[in-house]
Amino acid sequence: MMSILNNIINSKKKKIIFDKNNKFIDKFLYKSKKKSLFKKKIMQNIKNNKISIIAEIKKASPSKGILRKKFNIMDIAKQYIDGGATCLSVLTENKFFLGNKIYIRKIKNKYNIPILAKDFFIDPFQVFEAKFYGADCILILLSAVSKKIAKDLYMAANQCGMDTIIEVHDDKEMAFALTFKDSIIGINNRDLKNFKTDINNSVNLYKKFNLKKRLVISESGFNSKKDISLICKKTNIRTFLIGESLIKSANIADKIRSFS
Repeated sequence: MMSILNNIINSKKKKIIFDKNNKFIDKFLYKSKKKSLFKKKIMQNIKNNKISIIAEIKKASPSKGILRKKFNIMDIAKQYIDGGATCLSVLTENKFFLGNKIYIRKIKNKYNIPILAKDFFIDPFQVFEAKFYGADCILILLSAVSKKIAKDLYMAANQCGMDTIIEVHDDKEMAFALTFKDSIIGINNRDLKNFKTDINNSVNLYKKFNLKKRLVISESGFNSKKDISLICKKTNIRTFLIGESLIKSANIADKIRSFS
């Protein structure tokens, strides 16, 4: 049986072919020497002994369906910012997560907050496109791409002055991720083959690879401050990407405050 991830990647390949034929984005036009503030803002929080929350804007997921029926992108962004989010993560994949790249531009036009373009990047074209819409950082999912493509995506992001998160799920991916010296390491607690979550995945990989000298984000599976405290107690991780528990909350701003 084809996994959810394989379905998404196959769909993405078709979408990129369509986009390349129908969009006129000169990738060289969007190169920028101005460095993103995404990583810098997180590092400043660490220096000040503060937790960083990367709050994710996500309308739906393949495993849970619609997460928020009343989905007003600007209202959600405001609530995240009011609640103290360090950065935002915006799901831009349109078919399975019902995202849209235009969301990044809309938020950037009103708020000065670093934004991660959360998508399934498999072609440098997407990186330049993300820059065009205003993204500060991209996520490179190692389980979705070859080593060569991962390097190509990383280089394209560097050309654009964007930060990168190299996302891993297991030992093999982590060993390769550590070769990207300037990247943030993202440990996903969700298995993308079956979409089950276990926050101990972050603890286990962090300890096994002794990641004290790297900036690490723990992603997925956080429902309360208790979950954050568990990671903080067992590792030096102080940055967390949180989506579903926030987006499904009746009061998003209060929910995000509850994690601090």
